[in-house]
Amino acid sequence: MLLRSSFAMVVVAGVTMVSATVAATPLPASPGFADAVLGRWNLTVTGKDGVPYPSWFDIRLRKETELMATMVGRFGSSRHATEVSYQAGKLVLRVPRQYEKDTADLIFDGVAAGDRMSGTTIDEDGIALAWTAQRAPALPRKAGQRWSRPVDLFNGRNLDGWRAQQPATQPCWKVERGVLTNSAACTNLISEALLGDFKLRMEFMSVAGGNSGVYLRGRYEVQLGDAYGAPPDPLRMGAVYGHLRPSANASRKPGEWQVLDVTLSGRFVTVTLNGVTVIEQQEIPGITGGALDSREADKGPLMLQGDHTPIMIRKISVARAVE
Repeated sequence: MLLRSSFAMVVVAGVTMVSATVAATPLPASPGFADAVLGRWNLTVTGKDGVPYPSWFDIRLRKETELMATMVGRFGSSRHATEVSYQAGKLVLRVPRQYEKDTADLIFDGVAAGDRMSGTTIDEDGIALAWTAQRAPALPRKAGQRWSRPVDLFNGRNLDGWRAQQPATQPCWKVERGVLTNSAACTNLISEALLGDFKLRMEFMSVAGGNSGVYLRGRYEVQLGDAYGAPPDPLRMGAVYGHLRPSANASRKPGEWQVLDVTLSGRFVTVTLNGVTVIEQQEIPGITGGALDSREADKGPLMLQGDHTPIMIRKISVARAVE
């Protein structure tokens, strides 16, 4: 049942948010009432500094007259919306905070027009931000792909072919004795190579309590870190962060070298860790938190997460799909 809602701006702990007052008057919903907003949406939010950042919605029917949704924000994992309504051409989506400051729920409101949508949201500092969205492309898996000979993206000597995501006063990625490593709380490292469909091989080592990852095309994070002996989880080793859970925990102990193989075709991924296939030809629903952008149809780089704990890498090679 759809409920008639009214919205007002309020200030909570210094942050302006949108509050919702839900009346008990049910509104009838006709068949196809929400077709304009159903599906996956790639968002671009214009930050208060004018710098855009990506977000993502997946809006579905919970039953014939009600909606449900999942959302990925600027950072963090996917989360379920606590309220989704679409009335009189206006979408309102409420999601609980995750790593944001101590604020009330986040509210996105927007209007759809064909394959595009636009609206506003409120950031952690109470500033209204504009966002635009377009329907996510299908990106099917391609059958019978052929692959080029693997090429090393890390040469074992220096950072040629890589750049820091954020400038740093002191270099925080370095190469020592053929191993690429970062300082804790460092910036991310981005490859100059742009990739479409590809096969990746990484040889890496995590530290005790480690938390890192590699972003495929700069958009989908495969989680790397210390998960030895722990149950598989969408936030742990080998997962596509927050989206896809590994079928098994194939992690080795921290301080031991590990091998990651990933095949990405369209939006379909296979992940093999230490010779064990833990995700097999599963579709990645959408971008993960911390993605560089939401332009899923474009080629993109590899991005090594460096803003949590150190990681040691001695090999990064890719084989590209032969077009």
